[in-house]
Amino acid sequence: MTTLTIARHSDISQPLNEQHSNEQLKAKSHFLRGTIREGLHDANTGGISHDDGLLTKFHGIYQQDDRDTRQHRLIRKLEPHYQFMVRLRIPGGRLTKQQWIEIDRLSRIYSSNGIRITTRQTIQFHGVGKQCLQPLLISLEKIGIDTLAACGDDNRGIVCGVNPDASRVAQQVYDLARETSSRLLPKTDAYRETWYDTPPSASQSEEPLYGETYLPRKFKIGFVIPPDNDIDIFAQDVGFIAVIEKSRLVGFNVCVGGGMGQLDSREDSYPRLSTPIGFIEASDAPFIAEVIMTIQRDYGDRKDRHRARFKYTLDRIGLDSFKNLLVNRFGKKLAPLKPYRLTNNGDKLGWHQTEDSQWLATLHIQSGRINHHLQDQLQAFFQQYSGEIRLTANQNIQLINIPPYDIYDVARRLSDLGLYERLIPSSQEAVTLSCVALPTCGLAMAEAERITPDFLALFNDLKRQYDLQTKPITLRITGCPNGCARPYLAEIALTGRAPGLYNLYLGGSHRGDRLATLHEKNLSQTQVLDALAPLFDLYSTDRLNNEYFGDFLHRCHFIKSSSISNQSIQER
Repeated sequence: MTTLTIARHSDISQPLNEQHSNEQLKAKSHFLRGTIREGLHDANTGGISHDDGLLTKFHGIYQQDDRDTRQHRLIRKLEPHYQFMVRLRIPGGRLTKQQWIEIDRLSRIYSSNGIRITTRQTIQFHGVGKQCLQPLLISLEKIGIDTLAACGDDNRGIVCGVNPDASRVAQQVYDLARETSSRLLPKTDAYRETWYDTPPSASQSEEPLYGETYLPRKFKIGFVIPPDNDIDIFAQDVGFIAVIEKSRLVGFNVCVGGGMGQLDSREDSYPRLSTPIGFIEASDAPFIAEVIMTIQRDYGDRKDRHRARFKYTLDRIGLDSFKNLLVNRFGKKLAPLKPYRLTNNGDKLGWHQTEDSQWLATLHIQSGRINHHLQDQLQAFFQQYSGEIRLTANQNIQLINIPPYDIYDVARRLSDLGLYERLIPSSQEAVTLSCVALPTCGLAMAEAERITPDFLALFNDLKRQYDLQTKPITLRITGCPNGCARPYLAEIALTGRAPGLYNLYLGGSHRGDRLATLHEKNLSQTQVLDALAPLFDLYSTDRLNNEYFGDFLHRCHFIKSSSISNQSIQER
């Protein structure tokens, strides 16, 4: 396996004094130290400085405030109700029973709203006080979990799909995802010094891979095992599609340049599907991920922060130029793409037996939020559970590696605790995602998670009017255009524009291989349903057998692709 590390080519970037202020801050932060430690001990405020707030993102921590109380506190001349979101680094989303039990315990002590499973297979604690940050991170370290690089301009937590019918391959893919995560992890000692009070090392900490300014923006990598596209592979900066021949992992098709975020106020802002570029051997995945990330490090825009994501770098320098850079740094050409087929981008809910005779069960968690009664139910269940846990990119919990002799015990326990119904949610609940949005996310313009239950009830009522209640339609709701719940891949998506108002996107694919198109702007929830009603009416009468809603809209020309990035990736 290749172990070479790509040297940093700092001369390619713009001069530091011409770069974005974030780049200058990183350069003078002493490899992410800043004055975070001093700010944590400042008892005069519940927050930290703006600059340190940017640096703590690299430590997996966002400074936020309770926006429900912001105006009231302003009137009373009080500072905002500062609190922190803490995101764990869990490559591939796998946890032991003991880790879950401790995470549950810590959330009850330090989090204001339970546990939240994210769309990148990890966990967030919300509403953590400044004085609680260090004891929380020290406690997490004792169970082998940290938060380094869960946020920030670096390689974020790596997501990894699962295929119960290819469990041996799934384990290999997971191992490669973990190896890639470790390879691309920042090496600075700032994290341990800040949170664990580790004394500074004798030598200056440096970043042999990232350098002093790290990446221009966040970078996301994912591994998927066809035919399930349960991580939305085409939304990743770098995606690896497993190729299986005769039950053996032979390698990966590599995709580059995916990304969901956009700004509605800029015409040069857009979501993008990743582009398949070639095939590699399985053992090359960690190294080529590093190579591609270093190209983004060296060629990404460090002046216009909005245009700094890899998708824009790829479109700016061109696919052919990128491939030449890739071959030069990787040391060999990629082989031609191998055939693959993706059938859906949801989770397999319910019970599934793997090829090695173990069992897997998926519990649906609406919007990934675990609090109140549900948290108590899960706490009681995991006390007696003997298997492992996997968080999914669709915000659910999978119970994995259940031996055959335990399956009836597990089923009985789920039933006794009122959890069994989560194995068989309604078809619409199973394909609905939402982001956190208000009141904690500083970017949110409208509600998402908090309005999902009520909107979903109205949405289901509308489907019933047209006898569509058994037809799953991918629905995603976000509080802003940034795309944390991957709305631009949904058959129907609402992205927040202002309190109570949303842009309506239509026509994504249930396979996750086609972008949705903007249909109407600035609609209330009622207006969204009014806009959908005539389309549901036509879909109920004119659809082909087993035709999905997004495919129907395109076949009947209700949706027209506006650019090449909006085209469906053909099944290969």
